[in-house]
Amino acid sequence: MSYLKLTATALAMAALSASAAAARDQVRVVGSSTVFPYSQAAAENFANSTGMPAPVIESTGTGGGFKVFCGGIGEEHPDVTGASRAMKKSEYELCAQNGVTDITEALIGYDGLSIAVSRDTPFDWALTEEQLYLALAAQVPVDGEWKDNPYQKWSDIDPSLPDTGILAYGPPPTSGTRDAFVELVMHDGCKRLPFVKDGGFDGDWVTENCSRMRQDGPFVEAGENDNLIVQRLEADPNAVGIFGYSFLYENSDKLQGIPVDGVAPSPETIADFSYGVARPLFIYIKNAHRGVIPGLNEFIAEFVSEASLGDGGYQQERGLTVLDTETLAEVQKTVAEAVPMEAPAS
Repeated sequence: MSYLKLTATALAMAALSASAAAARDQVRVVGSSTVFPYSQAAAENFANSTGMPAPVIESTGTGGGFKVFCGGIGEEHPDVTGASRAMKKSEYELCAQNGVTDITEALIGYDGLSIAVSRDTPFDWALTEEQLYLALAAQVPVDGEWKDNPYQKWSDIDPSLPDTGILAYGPPPTSGTRDAFVELVMHDGCKRLPFVKDGGFDGDWVTENCSRMRQDGPFVEAGENDNLIVQRLEADPNAVGIFGYSFLYENSDKLQGIPVDGVAPSPETIADFSYGVARPLFIYIKNAHRGVIPGLNEFIAEFVSEASLGDGGYQQERGLTVLDTETLAEVQKTVAEAVPMEAPAS
């Protein structure tokens, strides 16, 4: 790091130390809508156990969270961000450019990316990743050519599927859930198409041609508030929604998960990865704010505690698939020692 950057970082930290106590007395957390309920739960338990003000938790999406988290060091910048995917190289570089050079990455557990529908649906839903791709992709094979998606009904894709219009509510491009859906469902579903398999197209072709969601109506970007998707599914029993398993778990009286490739989402199928749409969840901690922002050290200790992330902990009760004992111990050690993360490879 250049002398200029070191000086800028030192000045920012000095300014933070001088002003933090007067400027704000609450920890600030941003990031993933999927991680949001877990951050909220940790914040509530932290406040109850310490008597300190509860952290401010904002649902900005994974990409949006990294953008503001990496904005700099100082009381105007957040202390922690939640993410439903790992930090990208470009985000790490953005942090570095703004003097955020000491970050701890903590795996908090696993989540299944759920495809859900109202319990009032008249259909017995079951989908494959290939069918999901054909329903929601911007372009698909039609009569041997790669064309704009013409399918309007599920039954257009497969006569065994519901004879109703395709309508799926899902996350925007800033969301880690969107990134995960594209990688785990859209790309995998695309690779299974005979057009792609028999055509000999490689992974680069799939990434370039199979990542775009359709924009002609059947796929609706519903923003970063997954509770709005839940409400829309309640209102329309023919619609499907895409969000993290915790929201399905919390609304299991109203919603049901759709099996994907014959496996329904559950804590067990997510933990053993038999449910193919599972992913890790993270929090990222700005170490320059430790010992300066009141309560930050205590909050992150609460977040990764046994009571929070352990088997039978309160996060598991909210739908998180928890880490095994050995992995959790490693995470706790990494957080306690403020071990800096390594630069992502991509």
